[in-house]
Amino acid sequence: MNGAEALMRTLADGGVEVVFTNPGTTELHLVGALDSVPQLRGVLALFEGVVTGAADGYARIAGKPAATLLHLGPGFAYGLTNLHNSRRANSPVVNIVGDHPTYHNAVDPPLASDIAALGGWLRGPVRRPENPAGAGTDAAAALAGAVESPGQIATVIMPADVSWSDGAAVGVPAAPQPAPAVDPDIINQVAQIIRSGDTAALVIGGPALREAGLCAASRIAAATGVRVLQELYSNRVEHGAGLPTFPRLGFYPDQALEQLAGVHHVITAGAKAPVAFFAYSDKPSCLVPPDATTHVLAEVGQDAEAALTQLGVCRSRCQGLRWLEGLGVSEIENG
Repeated sequence: MNGAEALMRTLADGGVEVVFTNPGTTELHLVGALDSVPQLRGVLALFEGVVTGAADGYARIAGKPAATLLHLGPGFAYGLTNLHNSRRANSPVVNIVGDHPTYHNAVDPPLASDIAALGGWLRGPVRRPENPAGAGTDAAAALAGAVESPGQIATVIMPADVSWSDGAAVGVPAAPQPAPAVDPDIINQVAQIIRSGDTAALVIGGPALREAGLCAASRIAAATGVRVLQELYSNRVEHGAGLPTFPRLGFYPDQALEQLAGVHHVITAGAKAPVAFFAYSDKPSCLVPPDATTHVLAEVGQDAEAALTQLGVCRSRCQGLRWLEGLGVSEIENG
């Protein structure tokens, strides 16, 4: 088995189903390996920005890791804009970037570049096997990094001689780990803040914008009057009959400041505290009112859905939200 086959089979065993591609000469053995693994479907695009944008969209909606196959550093660079969006959205993506054979880079061919630096800019794991024996293990490590909560952009740099050389073995992908749970003490502390009677805003994002999180936030808002806002840019928001909707934080500082006016507490769940998209000479960078306190219910990457659900039933679990006592079952279910 050559290195290219080991890489593709490792990704398939780890749950990757689609590879979005714009390959070149350096990646011919990777293309052949992709065709030899029936569990993988290759999708060709005519521009690298389409490749990375499609991978991002697939990962967001399918909730599964996507892979890309790109031609050397310049091809990788063409796709970086949408990979920046993927990084901000915490989309699980594995980039496979072909490189010249290890011996050929020494003569500095025209398309030689620092691919590792480009991968590092995305802040995810970067792996480069130096021989076919490392192709499978590096692919497994990259995939594990990509699916680690909340999701990352991983990069595997594949020298052509590693791809075409025999002596490789399929790596063993690690089982995906669930998002870390929020400490019950933190949930109880947030419950006490909401119970205080001070005006509060709940900013939700990431997985909290799926059905369970939306419904839990709706129940909390109905019971307490807390102001629920959706983060400005979300990786995915579920809509449909019966699902609650919440206003999105405004793009311009004045809009967000107006939405948060009079708030004494800003509580975040799966989102960061709101900041200005761009800087203005007469506007603050942090959009939390100066006399308000920020509280983190669930960090980005933690299980925000479960934290919101537990907050909504905190009366029974940690004797916190006494205001739920006056609600009937139908009211709770309907938010």
